[in-house]
Amino acid sequence: MSNPRGIPATPFLENIEAFIKDEEGADQALAKMQENHSKYKLMEMSLTKSKQNLNNKIPELRQTLDAVKTLQGKHEANESMTTNFELTDGFYAQATVSPSTVCLWLGANVMVEYTFQEATTLLTGNLEAAEKNMANLIEDLAFLKDQITTTEVNMARVFNYNVKQRRKLREAK
Repeated sequence: MSNPRGIPATPFLENIEAFIKDEEGADQALAKMQENHSKYKLMEMSLTKSKQNLNNKIPELRQTLDAVKTLQGKHEANESMTTNFELTDGFYAQATVSPSTVCLWLGANVMVEYTFQEATTLLTGNLEAAEKNMANLIEDLAFLKDQITTTEVNMARVFNYNVKQRRKLREAK
């Protein structure tokens, strides 16, 4: 069993004794559980980092989309616009522009010129994809937290069972 994006689920162990017999002993079972716990924690760290990146990207996409719509409005009203732009670090110039197209940074030092409609379509699609990814990340993180908790409870139960069994063996001697 797993979630829709393939993160495996950890079942709650009802019968510890049967589980330990299947796993060749408590130490072996604990080692496997610890390995799974480490994998879950690593996935959690990775997804948390992705979530932080999206938390930065989504507002940036919204701002860019708003800017494109503002420029499009100026173009449709046949108005010019006064703006400041950075020439170098801390050095700005003022210009009056009559926008007819928009240029977007795509990354990797690539800038592409788009019509307003193309830019709006691209940015809207990117924003929707980012919001969908954010929803999936939130769902995955909640699922992972449940799996981590279940794994920790199972590990504690196996450890406690092992301690009780060892105590019984000592008392029997």
